[in-house]
Amino acid sequence: MIIDTLANADLYAGLGERFQTAFQWLRNTDLTKLDKGKHSIEGDRIFAIVNEYDTIPAEGEQMESHRKHIDVQYIVAGEELVGHDMLRGQTVSRPYDDADDFMLYADRPSFYTKLTPGDFAIFYPTDLHMPNLISGRSGKVRKIVIKIATDKK
Repeated sequence: MIIDTLANADLYAGLGERFQTAFQWLRNTDLTKLDKGKHSIEGDRIFAIVNEYDTIPAEGEQMESHRKHIDVQYIVAGEELVGHDMLRGQTVSRPYDDADDFMLYADRPSFYTKLTPGDFAIFYPTDLHMPNLISGRSGKVRKIVIKIATDKK
């Protein structure tokens, strides 16, 4: 996993063209005016999902992971905590769903990070994450989740 600000995104150019495309899209798009929902960037290889929600308590939530996509989660407005951990034999509470590309884990995160406007987090398939959590008190968040295909079937 990588956690940083969009201002430092050039440091990650070595991750490949898809990441460069994703960061360029974030920089060159008016993210405040996009409709909620899915937006194609490069077909099914790179797409964005615009979300708006109120943050929620961590109690009752579970960490998730993906196989077919890497998440680039970018905060446009508001702030949230994200719980996370590295995949290392945690207890699967919901088996992998191929259609929705996710599985859930019963274990609690090992650590949390507060994300604020301009921050992003990259979660690879081995990075468990629990997003959308309250940071202090519940608040509204506008977040863009860019999905980058891993090319794994």
